[in-house]
Amino acid sequence: MTIAPPEPTTATTVVRGACPHDCPDTCAMLVTVEDGRAVDVAGDPDHPYTAGGLCVKVNNYLDRVYDPGRVLFPMRRTGPKGSGRFERISWSDAVDEIATRLRGIVDEHGPEAVMPVSYLGTQGILNGLNVGDPFFAELGATVAERTYCDSGSCTAYAMTIGDTAGVDPESLVHSRFILIWACNIQSTNLHLWPYITEARKRGAKVVVVDPVRTRTAAAADQHIALRPGTDGALALAMAHVIIAEGLTDTDYVEHFTVGYPEFAERVEQYTPEWAETETGVPAETIRTLAREYAGAQPSVIRIGVAVERHAGGGQAVRALSCLPGLVGAWRKPGGGILQLPLWAFPVNWGAFMHPEMLTPGTRVINQYRLGSALAGEMDGPPLKALFVYNSNPVVVCPDQDKLVAGLQREDLFTVVSEQCMTDTADYADIVLPATTQLEQDDIMFSWGHLFVTYNHRSIAPLGEAVPNTEMFRRLAAAMGFDDPVFRRTDAEMIAEAFDWSHPHMQGITVESLQEQGWQRLNVPSPDEYAPHAEGGFPTGSGKVEFVASAAAGGNFVVPLFRQGSNDHQPGQPVDPLPHYIPPRENAAGDPSLSNRYPLNLLTPKSHAYLNSSFGNHEFHQKVQKEATLVIHPDDAAARGITEGAQVQVFNDRGRFTLVAKLDRTLLPGVVVSAMGAWRKHSRAGATLAAVNPTAFADLGNAPTFSDTLVEVEIA
Repeated sequence: MTIAPPEPTTATTVVRGACPHDCPDTCAMLVTVEDGRAVDVAGDPDHPYTAGGLCVKVNNYLDRVYDPGRVLFPMRRTGPKGSGRFERISWSDAVDEIATRLRGIVDEHGPEAVMPVSYLGTQGILNGLNVGDPFFAELGATVAERTYCDSGSCTAYAMTIGDTAGVDPESLVHSRFILIWACNIQSTNLHLWPYITEARKRGAKVVVVDPVRTRTAAAADQHIALRPGTDGALALAMAHVIIAEGLTDTDYVEHFTVGYPEFAERVEQYTPEWAETETGVPAETIRTLAREYAGAQPSVIRIGVAVERHAGGGQAVRALSCLPGLVGAWRKPGGGILQLPLWAFPVNWGAFMHPEMLTPGTRVINQYRLGSALAGEMDGPPLKALFVYNSNPVVVCPDQDKLVAGLQREDLFTVVSEQCMTDTADYADIVLPATTQLEQDDIMFSWGHLFVTYNHRSIAPLGEAVPNTEMFRRLAAAMGFDDPVFRRTDAEMIAEAFDWSHPHMQGITVESLQEQGWQRLNVPSPDEYAPHAEGGFPTGSGKVEFVASAAAGGNFVVPLFRQGSNDHQPGQPVDPLPHYIPPRENAAGDPSLSNRYPLNLLTPKSHAYLNSSFGNHEFHQKVQKEATLVIHPDDAAARGITEGAQVQVFNDRGRFTLVAKLDRTLLPGVVVSAMGAWRKHSRAGATLAAVNPTAFADLGNAPTFSDTLVEVEIA
């Protein structure tokens, strides 16, 4: 048995690959191929971080590759939009029709009448977030702002400590106090848990801050349940205690931070007693948390995506990012804050985004507001064409009812590139067949560890499926786009994927990755990795900025989140000091709204689905089980709801139906339903996206999914 790139052979071959999904773990995979057919997908046991394990989402990846429902050929709609009735056509006919329709729309309505819709259905550098950017920039299409995930967090984090990788996840074995904040590691970051387990064996305490008793919270030493959207209040109160009780590392604060006097004055108002009224967490619990966090060094904070998803999410991350500087947690390996290690990867984003191709002043529409855009509620020309790839907006975008109504418009030309017939693909005029990770080459960074991973194509594409790179090459040729960027081969794109001269890439080449499958960035070992022991933060001052110099730039959007743009987007100046912003949809913000809709809906990630991926597979549906609404027994009793009852969840935006599950560990006034279930599989043809808001958080145009107020009644 050999491990090598695939070659035509009848022998058994094991091919190195990488999980393509939008997950921090980016697992190294081994694909066993016999006679041209993949017969097994397993984790690579030699990978130091992912260590041979795949999660429940990817263990059955062959079911996705060989799914009888795979889209394998281009198709044209033959029935009403949403009926799912299509006929097979040739690639030539599909590309010609798309090019003809796009040209006609541009000629009649202008290029901004066309909009791409995409995200991270695959995370590879070649086929992922930016694969279509040059095509739509050349076309002059409306710019799609993609701030689904971490845009607000990244903005706040960068304002405070810069775009640093922070803590090496492997170094958590050295942590003495691990504070997991809004992150269900056991479901969404599985391979970090063994390092936490090892740290506990060495004496570390693990505390989880989360409104919900998740799998991770249940496994921790302590679970602190706070009211949704009040994370900033708790973090600022911790800072108050640390400063008021003299628990700061005065030497670190003096030499490696700026703005401490102003920050200390700001947090005087955020007492534990005040925070108790906001968060529901007892003041003494807050004091104990702050003391233990400051006293057990090195301490680390692991923040999850959910912490940004409310009106004040950005300021919450600002406050959390300040805490390690206050207590000198950065001095040793395993100390600091862990957000996105992707900052360590010198990805050559410009070679894929090509911002210079974008026409200045092109209209920007955030994908959260796609429903409103399709309804003609946005400035500029009406949208007449959508091109969807790497995304399933019917499930992941809010305002679902308005979005579906827009997709049903007969004057809207919709193209969807997909591996299977999603809720969105059902509304397409043309469906194009997309490859899975086993059928394409790619190269991967990670937002959860420090390894570059190479994905070899292990089998020939099934049917007439093509990678996103090839799809856009064909479309560009049909449109007559002659810039050399549209003729690059996959091999040429892989050669451009990184700044190979960067110190972090020393000893790493395309050839070495192709041979070895993965390599750790050239950074110190986990036992030595303490990049900010003596400051050196990538901020304007080189220090932790309690007073953020970047605040003068306003509510900018960090690069990567806006198609075609490689610059921060300036807005109104913001307060340079961390401060508390309460949830927008609550009694303080709108008492009349909370009187009508008194329950706060949280929509965390599923255990068996990755966003909406795998929501159509029988195995994953059995693991995840039917969508439920978790509700406290007291809230259920007040509404006559019993275990297993069919209930409707609703607000002014829409409603959806599912089954009630009573759970006394849940905070009263909070209800929970995991996202990812498909609309076509749901009761009454709607999912939780029907009730989610389209309002932005305070920084980075982040979503406010956790600010959703609803009422629940028997269906």
